[in-house]
Amino acid sequence: MNQKTKRIVGILVGISLCLALGTISGFVTKEAIPTWYAGLNKPFFTPPNWLFAPVWTLLYMMMGIAVGWVWSFGSHHRWVKTALYHFLAQFILNGLWSMVFFGLKKPLIALLVILSLLILIQRTIHWFLIIHKPSGYLLYPYFAWVSFATLLNIGIIYYN
Repeated sequence: MNQKTKRIVGILVGISLCLALGTISGFVTKEAIPTWYAGLNKPFFTPPNWLFAPVWTLLYMMMGIAVGWVWSFGSHHRWVKTALYHFLAQFILNGLWSMVFFGLKKPLIALLVILSLLILIQRTIHWFLIIHKPSGYLLYPYFAWVSFATLLNIGIIYYN
């Protein structure tokens, strides 16, 4: 497989995996929105519910492009493996946060998950920038959105 084909396949697989995680997280989230989440006191800066799905869809697509691109440089390379391990770890925590916050309805435990997630996103960006700067840059909006989500998580703990 030539480099261009490997990159295209990697990006398509990356986007598919990221959107699959988003779909699973969405099912858990969707069930809690009209019931548990609707009854919570939220900070004044909480965006409307309809905004989350399109933002996350875009972010998951950007994550998929980034990880596919990094993978295309050769998963046999130590730095690529390190970057992919970091990506996988943050990817797991990304899904776990939705399960803990919306599924288990445990905002305090979810805060611990999301703080760990932020650290792993930062480390993933670090490694992606070493391998392929555009891939690292694609993760900055994700880091910003998760930082905002962290503030929302803190606000929900505070107000409830």
